[in-house]
Amino acid sequence: MSPFELTCFGTGDGWPCADRNHSSFHYRFGRTSFIVDCGESVSRAFKASGLDYDSFDALLLSHLHCDHIGGFFMFMQGLWLEQRQKDLPIYLPEDGVKPLRDLLNAGMIFEELMAFTPKYVHLYGGKSFKVKGVTVTPYPTTHLESLRQSFQRKYTLDFAAYSFLFETAKLRIAHSADLGAPQDIAPLLKEPLDLLVCELAHFEPKDLFRYLKGRDIGRVVFMHVAKQYREKKGEVSKLAKKYLGDIPFTFAEDGMKIGV
Repeated sequence: MSPFELTCFGTGDGWPCADRNHSSFHYRFGRTSFIVDCGESVSRAFKASGLDYDSFDALLLSHLHCDHIGGFFMFMQGLWLEQRQKDLPIYLPEDGVKPLRDLLNAGMIFEELMAFTPKYVHLYGGKSFKVKGVTVTPYPTTHLESLRQSFQRKYTLDFAAYSFLFETAKLRIAHSADLGAPQDIAPLLKEPLDLLVCELAHFEPKDLFRYLKGRDIGRVVFMHVAKQYREKKGEVSKLAKKYLGDIPFTFAEDGMKIGV
């Protein structure tokens, strides 16, 4: 078994798309694995992967936009029907716990029906936790800051969004989730990275490539690539090569498996 593998269940940018699922990624570090985000259709992608329903150790939900949690409910139904046995920690922004549990109950996916126990755990910026042998550190991003400024008086939400740093004795892997600006990933870049999985939808490609120039990164995987950038992937690739130089990079597609 290789020490690390990333499987891209969904790489879409949030817009309706005929050939991409929405955000969901399976990270495996040896015998430890977890899923980051549950966009539509994580249930189908997981089934197609052939993975055992008890094989992964946790779910991490970066924020509560529907393209990151829209597949959660069907996935939970699948875990029930496929008779997952192992208790499941679900790490997410605090605002999401009650609504997600309420909607599962409304859909009659009651915890009493499950052979496992979902354990909802709040994410806090900079507060690390362990998923077996992997240290996970969430860092807040400004992805939802404009919505906070426009709607915080009407809606009593935290508007929380997080990126993630995954660390083992031998690897440092970063997952940006959705960002407000390239500078949001600064905490992830304080030390060298073996792999950066970074979105490319909410700012100009040149701004991100310029920010990554000269960084100590083993490889970059661009995901959540905006439709307009994906349609011009040749031009965007040339621009990335100009700024990233010798840093290898890949544009993620659904079903792609990536090592380090």
